[in-house]
Amino acid sequence: MLKKLWPALVWALIILILTGIPGKYIPEVKSFWDWLSYDKLVHLFMFGTFSFLLLRGVREQYFNSRFRLYYVTGFIILSMAYGLLTEVLQARVFIGRDGNVYDFLADSVGAILGWWIFHLKYRKRNYSST
Repeated sequence: MLKKLWPALVWALIILILTGIPGKYIPEVKSFWDWLSYDKLVHLFMFGTFSFLLLRGVREQYFNSRFRLYYVTGFIILSMAYGLLTEVLQARVFIGRDGNVYDFLADSVGAILGWWIFHLKYRKRNYSST
């Protein structure tokens, strides 16, 4: 199973590295309207890609199961939880970074967007073909 998940695991490591880089040159988000900034698009992309890669990596093992909805929901929640973890690490551990609720929201929307793109790509194939 890890063989098919390696792209998602490598991407998770890339996300961790990128979110841990000191950010004194990254602009702060001070209001809800900053939600629409370039930074939020980066979060959408990072966690959308992560969610998509997770789902793609396990589609052959689990998506023919009658529990498909549970697996999909679980991987979306896992992606969101990873987004929350990176924000907590930015707030508490990483030097020069600040955790942000709007970044977490962008991470969560990205995770759902990754599922949606996965669904559009594989729906006609019943999630199981390559």
